[in-house]
Amino acid sequence: MSDVLHSRSPLRAAISPMLHASLEPELRDELEARSMMREFADGQIIQQRGDEPDGFWLIVEGTVVAGQFLSGGDFRAVAVLGPGDSYGELAMFSQRPRVVDAVSRGDSRLRYIPASTFLECLARYPASGRALLGALAVQVQDLINLVVDLRRGNATARLALLLVNMAQAVAEDACLPVTQQELAELLGVTRPTANGALRELEALGLVERGYGRLRVRDRQALAKFARD
Repeated sequence: MSDVLHSRSPLRAAISPMLHASLEPELRDELEARSMMREFADGQIIQQRGDEPDGFWLIVEGTVVAGQFLSGGDFRAVAVLGPGDSYGELAMFSQRPRVVDAVSRGDSRLRYIPASTFLECLARYPASGRALLGALAVQVQDLINLVVDLRRGNATARLALLLVNMAQAVAEDACLPVTQQELAELLGVTRPTANGALRELEALGLVERGYGRLRVRDRQALAKFARD
C-alpha cells in the first residue's frame, strides 16, 4: 500500500490521513484548477506498476482498485478507493517507479495533477510541506500497526479487524459499500474463504450482509472479537 495515498473513504483498508487532504484548502483548490480531468470505463487500467511517477491522481467519481496483477493474471488488491481519495503521491515524492496497478471499478472520473505543478505550487505554501510530513508519519505508523494486526489470527479475525477499520469512516449505523470479492482481495484470501468468515461474523450478530454492502451491527463487539 506504499503507493496508495483526501477523504476517509469507507472502502479503504486503513484509516489514516490522505496526503492531498493534509494540504491547505487554497493549495488544494489551485492544484485541482490546474489538473487534467480523465474518464475511465469499467475494468480500464489507470496506471501500471513500473510507470514513471510524474504526478498523482485524485478520484472525483467512481471507484478505483489499487493492487498488483500476479503472474497468472489474477489481481491482488491492496486498497479500494472512492471519491475524494488520492493516490500516487509517495511514488512521486520518491521519484521511483510506481509499485501498484490501478483499475477502474465501474465508470470513474479522476483528476491528474502533474508533479511539476504540485512542486511549483507547494513551494508557495510552506505550512503544507510541514503538514505533509506529519501525514506521512501517521500513515507509516498506521500501516505498520495494520500489517502486524492482519498477520495475527485466522481469516475471520482478520476480516473483523478490516471491517473495524473501514467502519470508522461511516456513521454508526451506515452500510459499507463493499462487495465480498473486494473483501477477499483486501484480505488476500479466496472468495469462498471470505464468504465463510462473513457467515461466521453474521451468525454472531456482528455484521449484516446485503447485496454489494455490509452493515457493522456492533462495532465494539466486532473490535473485541478481532483482538481476542
